[in-house]
Amino acid sequence: MRQEIAVEKVTASLKKDRSVRSIFLKGSMGRNEHDEYSDIDLYCLVEEGEEKEFLGRRLDHLKAYKEMIFYDDIFIIAPQIIAIYEDWLHIDLFTVTEKTIQEKDFFTVLYDPENLMKKYEAAQHLTITKDGFKDSVLDAAWFLFQYKKAAERGNHTWAPEMLRHSMRNVTTILLSRYAKNRALLGLKTIHRDLPQGKQDKIVEIYEMMTPTHHKKAACYIANLLKNELQWIEEELDDEDVQTGSFMKMMVETILKREDGSY
Repeated sequence: MRQEIAVEKVTASLKKDRSVRSIFLKGSMGRNEHDEYSDIDLYCLVEEGEEKEFLGRRLDHLKAYKEMIFYDDIFIIAPQIIAIYEDWLHIDLFTVTEKTIQEKDFFTVLYDPENLMKKYEAAQHLTITKDGFKDSVLDAAWFLFQYKKAAERGNHTWAPEMLRHSMRNVTTILLSRYAKNRALLGLKTIHRDLPQGKQDKIVEIYEMMTPTHHKKAACYIANLLKNELQWIEEELDDEDVQTGSFMKMMVETILKREDGSY
């Protein structure tokens, strides 16, 4: 596939850079789950103190594959170049150091002459933390609350948007139960990780998150969460009882409006 060709060419260029100490893949390629549509999450671990100098050479390395039709220089979790090529391949090139590398997700090492990545192998995971789970429960309930206000106001464009925000967190909750070791992947991979029955319900909900049908979608979301409420409350720590209560209240509130009387 073109992804492998691109990785080979860009990596060959990066290996020649004096600041590069290690090169590795994350994302779907790092987990060996990619397909012909996947992007490339390519990471360079560079020498401390040489980051600024290296950042100025990234575009030259990326051009080792093909000419780019678009690129952007951003910072989310690390300095990052987003590159899109004439064949529509997309590479995200991240720059990290031993101080800034994030120990999550799985990776595939491409170049590591000093064996620096060995110490990070045990930290590879996609399991959500307790705090992360609590945040997903809270956000799922919070956006149902925001949905309720939008629906009551008669804002039928903003209401389904609030449901979409809620559903991003609902899918994380479901993954935490049914595919615990994959929970951090979220909505993007439910087609691979959730039981078919749950997948079907989520697809049905998304088909109804429109200005016309969002009330029905909200009820479906509430019913989906209702079936998981006992488990959710058991997973939350004692000090998080308020979060569980808020979720339960929002589920009950939405279901009481099943007649559509917003």
